[in-house]
Amino acid sequence: MTLSEEKKLNKIAQELSSPFNKASKELFIILAAGHGKRIKSQTSKMLHKIWGKPTVERVYNSRLKGANTIVVVGIKAEEVMRTLGKQNNTKYVIQTKQNGTGHAVQAALNKIKQNEKFKRVYILPGDVGLIDKETIKSFRNKFIKSDSDMMVLTGFYKDKPKDNTYGRIIRVKDTDEKGRPNGKDKGKVIQIMETKDINLLKDKNIYKVKFNGSYKTFTKEELINCREYNTGIYAFDFKKLKNLIGSIKSQNVQKEIYITDLIEIFNKNNLSVRTVSPKDQRTIMGFNNKSVLKEMESIARNKIYTQLKDIIEIEDNDDFFIEDSVVGDIIKMDKKNIPLDIKIGKGVFIGKGVKLNYNIELMKDTYICGNVLIGKKATIFPNVSLTTFENQKMVIGDNVKVFDRDIIKGNVKIGGGTNIESLVNITGSNKQPVNIGRNVLIKGTSYLFGCDVADNVTIIHSVLINKKIKKKGASIKFYLPEAEGVEEIDS
Repeated sequence: MTLSEEKKLNKIAQELSSPFNKASKELFIILAAGHGKRIKSQTSKMLHKIWGKPTVERVYNSRLKGANTIVVVGIKAEEVMRTLGKQNNTKYVIQTKQNGTGHAVQAALNKIKQNEKFKRVYILPGDVGLIDKETIKSFRNKFIKSDSDMMVLTGFYKDKPKDNTYGRIIRVKDTDEKGRPNGKDKGKVIQIMETKDINLLKDKNIYKVKFNGSYKTFTKEELINCREYNTGIYAFDFKKLKNLIGSIKSQNVQKEIYITDLIEIFNKNNLSVRTVSPKDQRTIMGFNNKSVLKEMESIARNKIYTQLKDIIEIEDNDDFFIEDSVVGDIIKMDKKNIPLDIKIGKGVFIGKGVKLNYNIELMKDTYICGNVLIGKKATIFPNVSLTTFENQKMVIGDNVKVFDRDIIKGNVKIGGGTNIESLVNITGSNKQPVNIGRNVLIKGTSYLFGCDVADNVTIIHSVLINKKIKKKGASIKFYLPEAEGVEEIDS
């Protein structure tokens, strides 16, 4: 990173940062500076989407409400910062040199002012895109109740141990090398050992590590077969973390500063290190390649389907998308104890801002995104597109039918009982909206832009631009505006 690039990024970070909440004594640090080389994409690893949202945004949204946050960015820093945007109680820090997770935390802590005091700090990697508020809240509560100085959220690897690329949680065994019980030390966390460091060990050599005044020994096979792994999610006593973060050395294969080394450092300073594991192991998944990212997307889809399968009818549980906030709205509607009778066809996409209603059917491959309000008993046929830009609004009235392959965009209002038959295109801009009355019929390959149409009008095979049809019940057929640019066409 050149000096001019660094200056530019620091300026953007300053513009998008906001003051901390002085009432909160808890700090979240999100590590979003990684390369993501193995994902083999020009898109930042942190911006790959899981169920419609960048993974770093999902991690950010899992924090406790009102907590202060530092987001550490590096590779594609501007894209990541602009994706999250300016948020309350949030600051951005540039990691100019990618020198490991420990170095990223050091960079974050160095930006904290002397008058900014915290009690606890939580560290989250930016790629655990299935993490949720419930998991983080449970982790926080267990950390506080444990009265420990450091806590690691761990997972348990279910597949072949040799395929596990996560850092292993190394614990004191039940007995020492001579078969004697390890007493109170039994089960205590000694360290986290990275897979690359384990693989460098010779097969027959014994790995020795000093813990609590004596050496603990492990074979390479024992280390590989350890199924408990590090998720990269930590909780710390803030003062103790700040005092000891500078003690980490780059004594590993990558010559980087690992936050995992803090376990040994805390142990040597007689500080307590504990672990917990979440009930739902899926919430702690991270990804380094496309296949795992695809698996996480499938898990997210299944979670949404499980929430909705007994509330609305979804034709294909493997082929649909309903944005999180829309899912929340559906669940709220269900709590009113009025049957929703919503049918979602195969391949339907429902994006952010869409408001569904009772007794509606969205058929195969319908795409709806933006501030779109759908009335009761509306039917949207296959391959329809309903979209708005920001600050636009589309209202589809009650009992409206929008037929196959229609495209409706922007500021559009369609009155109740209207039928928009196949291959119709309707566009309303900010200055020139479309207002269609009740019980209107539009058919054929018609196009409307910026029009005002009275009730009970019939429009067939017509192109209407900035027109007003005042008379109720009028019938417009084969209307075409004068052609422009005719002089440029040769026989």
